[in-house]
Amino acid sequence: MPILADDRGHLSYTVTGNGPPVVLVHAGVADHHMWDAIVPGFAERHTVISYDLRGFGGSAPPAGPFSETDDLRLLLDHLGHERVRLVGASWGGRVAVDFALEHPDRVRSLALLAPPWPGYDWSAGMVAYDEAETAALAAGDIDAAVQVNLDMWLRGPAREWHDVDPALAGQLRASVRTALMNQDVVDEHSRDGEAGDIGTIAVPTLVGIGSLDVADFQDIARRYAAGIPGATLVEFPTAAHLIAVDAPGELTAALVPFLGR
Repeated sequence: MPILADDRGHLSYTVTGNGPPVVLVHAGVADHHMWDAIVPGFAERHTVISYDLRGFGGSAPPAGPFSETDDLRLLLDHLGHERVRLVGASWGGRVAVDFALEHPDRVRSLALLAPPWPGYDWSAGMVAYDEAETAALAAGDIDAAVQVNLDMWLRGPAREWHDVDPALAGQLRASVRTALMNQDVVDEHSRDGEAGDIGTIAVPTLVGIGSLDVADFQDIARRYAAGIPGATLVEFPTAAHLIAVDAPGELTAALVPFLGR
């Protein structure tokens, strides 16, 4: 993978296809490989850029303070793209929202797949998940922490493991492990900005939610769809939290015409 280096480390990225640029921003328990099944369909019409956030996948953990929106701006400048279509999953969706708020002139459209909501009052189930992950990491049991995350974000609360393609857990396990191993240093150096007013977003926006996802995120998706002017909500019946992993065909079918506007 090509890298973009700076004094805080480096970002790894890929560029595929040719046409109007689309940038894919991965979830906080994944890396750019979560998009592998949808990139070919997008690359028929677009230049598709996917990258690893700092401390994820092939990108180095940060060696100093950083901002994920600044990183995205630097990557676009490096690649020579003034305006792009942004697709973000989970935490990557929030990065996309913040980038659109900070740099509205650089975004043509937004597709937000189960993004979090700053300051959300999480349910007891989400609190229990966080406590289980924290306990496993405190005990030094990284394998248990990985499994806690796979249970929550891949399997989800609405199905059993026998309902999930067994290959998917294998594909995600390494990226979840890397994210957890670098979690503390990323949290230490991340300099997130203040949450802005999503009502000021003025580009076409699609909000996606998996019908098998945590109830909190289904509620949050509806908040985004209601709060962003003109936004469209699309539900994916066979997907939990990681829509691009669970339902790549359905996601491609929804996004290709949206991105082609």
